[in-house]
Amino acid sequence: MSMETGIHYFLQETGNQTIGRPREAATFLDEAKTQEVIRFHRSIHGYKPAPLHFLKHLAERLGVRAIFIKDESYRFGLNAFKVLGATYAIGRHLSARLGISVEEASFELLRSAEAKQKLGAVTFVTATDGNHGRAVAWEAQQLGQKAVVFLPKGSAEQRVEAIRQTGAEAHVTDGNYDEAVRLSRKMAEENGWQVVQDTAWEGYTDIPRWIMQGYTTMAREALEQLEESGEPVPTHVFLQAGVGSMAAAVHGYLQSCLGDRRPATIIVEPHTANCLYQSAQIGDGAPHTVDGDLETIMAGLACGEPNPIAWEILRDHAAAFVSCPDWVAATGMRMLAAPPGDDPRIISGESGAVGLGLLAEIMRSGELSALREHLGLGKDSVILLFSTEGNTDAKQYEDVVWGGKYPLVPDPSCASRQL
Repeated sequence: MSMETGIHYFLQETGNQTIGRPREAATFLDEAKTQEVIRFHRSIHGYKPAPLHFLKHLAERLGVRAIFIKDESYRFGLNAFKVLGATYAIGRHLSARLGISVEEASFELLRSAEAKQKLGAVTFVTATDGNHGRAVAWEAQQLGQKAVVFLPKGSAEQRVEAIRQTGAEAHVTDGNYDEAVRLSRKMAEENGWQVVQDTAWEGYTDIPRWIMQGYTTMAREALEQLEESGEPVPTHVFLQAGVGSMAAAVHGYLQSCLGDRRPATIIVEPHTANCLYQSAQIGDGAPHTVDGDLETIMAGLACGEPNPIAWEILRDHAAAFVSCPDWVAATGMRMLAAPPGDDPRIISGESGAVGLGLLAEIMRSGELSALREHLGLGKDSVILLFSTEGNTDAKQYEDVVWGGKYPLVPDPSCASRQL
């Protein structure tokens, strides 16, 4: 469905009813696997859970019981969540090369002189819009290895330089993100490098699964933090998606852990890179790609080809797929930067804030009442959001928050919306 606000959505009841696949949680994202992941992450110096903030006054303004947002800008000083996937996947890969299990591995063991002597020189290669590449580069630096990173055209200079500061090579290409992925694969084949990518293709599934498992750490932390605060499990979770790996990982873990108590999952994408929304709308069960420049303010979500592993999970279980214009992300950024009452101020980048921007629009727009009612959003709803990045492009952040770039859509039917 298309809205005059520019927000498009596709609704499902309890998953895609036309495919006939069993709706069981992905076993590789279950509690036992997640505990292995967390044990490894805890072995990394500087690990601590990212904060979970309670936005009490904003929840009151929007008419829901509670809003919680996990602030991933604190993750290992890298200003984004991607390091969770990169560290675990590289850790699993190197452990296998050393002939040890992940249960035996630790970050210190992998960076030891003995391990490096056995492993020899390893070069990791990846494609990125910024955060994933920086995570791979940081991990390689920590382990005394090398990284080569390819970025799509138009990548923010701050993100490129953050990668180079780790000692990695960073190359801005003339193509979009998906073309950068294909280039990284080609270079790996030609040079004997190891690809570390969170999307899968034929013959390349282990590392994408390990990356997805790495992302479950933040979901496990969130549930523990909710329990410690005495709050109930969330009724709704808004998950932004590029190739879909983070969204599927969080949803798969929550479904495995919570079963019938799992929250309704709303998948959020930018218009120009809405491959999951398009795949759901086509409805034949297959993942479909989106072509073009994929240009959007939400650089971390500018991916046109879904991860097929993630797609199968989201296809069968997500409650809704929503495609958003850029102003929705900008609105979320400004709301978090200038919250009501004594709610905490959160510095959230474009990809990190789009979930809150969409939630606010759903709750205050009469035009989106059907979506609100279908999802059961109201006074008893407990919302969980993930701010997956901070101001990783500081200039863009200031242009939006200070300069008013991407203003709220001028829609007469929404003139009565107020926060």
